Amino acid sequence: MLNPLAIGSLTLANNLILAPMAGITNLPFRLLAREEGASLCFTEMVSVNGLVREGRKTFELLRSVPEDRPLGIQLFGDDPQLLAEGARMVEGHGDLIDINMGCPVKKVVGTGAGSALLREPAKVRAIIRETRRATRLPLTVKIRSGWVCGEANFLEIARIAEEEGCDAITLHPRSRAQMFEGHADWQKIAEMKQSVKIPVIGSGDLFTAADVTAMLAETGCDGIMVARGALGNPWIFRQTLALLDDREPDAPSTGERLRAALRHLELFTELSGERVALREMRKHFGWYSHGLSGAAQFRKAVNIIEGKEALLEALHLFFAPEAP
Repeated sequence: MLNPLAIGSLTLANNLILAPMAGITNLPFRLLAREEGASLCFTEMVSVNGLVREGRKTFELLRSVPEDRPLGIQLFGDDPQLLAEGARMVEGHGDLIDINMGCPVKKVVGTGAGSALLREPAKVRAIIRETRRATRLPLTVKIRSGWVCGEANFLEIARIAEEEGCDAITLHPRSRAQMFEGHADWQKIAEMKQSVKIPVIGSGDLFTAADVTAMLAETGCDGIMVARGALGNPWIFRQTLALLDDREPDAPSTGERLRAALRHLELFTELSGERVALREMRKHFGWYSHGLSGAAQFRKAVNIIEGKEALLEALHLFFAPEAP
């Protein structure tokens, strides 16, 4: 089940992918995931309206380094011409372009983008057609199963994507109405795999290496895309690689968690400066503590502690209290 994955002209070393997540998958997060085995990482969602109108500010989301390749860029919007223009603008910054047709949050669907597009198959066709004409890079789309549970048109959208030249499609098998509640229906991924010839990438409810291997086995999908399961847990990729190689995956020690949190902070500081890094890293520190004794109290503490030195002291006291 562990194989190289070809998406158009791009061949990935394995089929384990880090999903695009707004406010999360910046350069530091991607580098940590790559070090643990992710073969492809995505930027945060990039607004094509922002690219065209704001330019430099939105391009900050594309900041990268040579070690951060291959890089997927996820665009969102609802206008075929603007999405095509956005694809042309970012082509030199990544190795693959994805169109977001699955984001369920109100501020995205309220503009007609994200999963709102699932209600307009004709517009989906126009978007993919125009974007395909605009770029030479591999082109993919990420979708949900439908707008509401009773209107699951994911197979129709998949066929349109294939007909209009997409190189792969990712399915998160929840409806927009479900948001992140309930269970992802992996059987829908299996159905999509049987309905199209392009690679199908599965997403949804992947929180452990065992979840990843189960999805691959149960659905026959070509690759998987980990989202929330990677929060504070870049080791999910390493552990999955071990399982798929018939090796026992090793859990990170508290010391390894501390080293990852500190490295994450260092990389974030280099990218955005200390003030921004300290503010944004609070949520990551909480995720790194997940599953450990006293984690709830630790998360509460780091959200109110002021100053870098005090935060570092709290980190060391929690993760390595016996260290000299």
